[in-house]
Amino acid sequence: MGKKGKKEKKGRGAEKTAAKMEKKVSKRSRKEEEDLEALIAHFQTLDAKKTQVVETPCPPPSPRLNASLSAHPEKDELILFGGEYFNGQKTLLYNELYIYNIRKDSWTRVEIPSAPPRRCAHQAVVVPQGGGQVWIFGGEFASPDGEQFYHYKDLWVLHLAARTWEQVRSPGGPSGRSGHRMVAWKRQLILFGGFHESTRDYIYYNDVYAFNLDTFTWSKLSPSGTGPTPRSGCQMTVTPQGSIVIYGGYSKQGPKLEKRKRRRGKKVEPEGADKQESGGASTQAPLEVVREVVAEDGTVVTIKQVLPAPSPAGRPQSDEEDGPDEAESPTIEPSPRSNAMLAVKHGRLYLYGGMFEAGDRQVTLSDLYCLDLHKMEEWTALVEMDPETQEWLEETDSEEDSDAVEGAEGRGEDEEDEDSGEDSGEEGGEQHHPLVRPGEQFADYLPRTEQYWVQLARDAAGPGAQEKSVLRAAHATASAFFDDLA
Repeated sequence: MGKKGKKEKKGRGAEKTAAKMEKKVSKRSRKEEEDLEALIAHFQTLDAKKTQVVETPCPPPSPRLNASLSAHPEKDELILFGGEYFNGQKTLLYNELYIYNIRKDSWTRVEIPSAPPRRCAHQAVVVPQGGGQVWIFGGEFASPDGEQFYHYKDLWVLHLAARTWEQVRSPGGPSGRSGHRMVAWKRQLILFGGFHESTRDYIYYNDVYAFNLDTFTWSKLSPSGTGPTPRSGCQMTVTPQGSIVIYGGYSKQGPKLEKRKRRRGKKVEPEGADKQESGGASTQAPLEVVREVVAEDGTVVTIKQVLPAPSPAGRPQSDEEDGPDEAESPTIEPSPRSNAMLAVKHGRLYLYGGMFEAGDRQVTLSDLYCLDLHKMEEWTALVEMDPETQEWLEETDSEEDSDAVEGAEGRGEDEEDEDSGEDSGEEGGEQHHPLVRPGEQFADYLPRTEQYWVQLARDAAGPGAQEKSVLRAAHATASAFFDDLA
């Protein structure tokens, strides 16, 4: 065989290898989606047990980011839905619904049957029809280890007056995505951008869809001219003149990092990164933060704030670090953050939650601030939070199983209590499983005790067992135990 024939054969071999690899990756991606769909279905089965509306006065919601905060079109209320929380080892997703009464400064948790599955990074738009409606599209669900993601393409409406959820099924809508933006324009919902992540790649969108609120139909729009590049996390608003303005956003290009945790856990510094950015506090200049918010009349308000340089630990400076004069009259203002929730009601901007990073630690917030947009003079702290009180579990060193926790290091307080009390009541006797707390739902019980059940399932399966099979067995065992005690 000549050189030409050998080259052609070698080329065909490389193509076949690439095709096999693509098929393998595609199969793995489908398998991950199936696993997440099974986990979502499990949580939906638990939620299906709720058959009536229950409204319970409660303290402010737990820390979270990438939720939605919407202003009620008729009442002095803010509506909080969904979101996520990461404690260093585990990602928690929510489908809780909270209502904040502005005049009474009080929170109420509202449990409504047939709610949407748990999610974050969705979009929520409020319209005044029928006593007020909240329309929700898309978002994402993450596996507990934060390495797999399922992107929704469903559309829901919350009827505020009737206290009912409704899933609106209409073909021809956007593909599954999160980080997109959606606004109400006349009798339509306009959706733009977002992204989708799988084992294979990241996909960012710049497509535009419209949902007609009268006919309940989707249509894909093709505006003329040069549109924005594909992106997620941008700002999008309707102007008084009837135009839609899009600003900023985010997109990622290049190969994915070996460690696939996105927005959660330790940062991986790229090679050749400029280390000057992480120098001492003495070399850092004050930071100017620009925020754009939309008033009820559609006016875009730009808020510029000059923040002091962050402390060496990466979090805002404390009052003790200020000078004598400043300490006498401390300024009340939100700490720097991202992925927070914003809403405007009666000319006031409300800011809730979000996160900031301090070294390898991600601090998730649950504070609530208010700013009078007419005066633009000072923030009012409605709910305060001390970031130091937040639980943070260090990641394990295992790359093969990042959500496994070996030994006592990095375990949560709840599990330490269980091991020292509930689980070790008899030495060498019958094993005691983590007990169900009074009034606790399975949706709260499982995240609290999951590591215990995973370890139990792993011990029973023996070496060589697939982690996904172990996780499914752990959830099934925990569910059976919970049902026996319920």
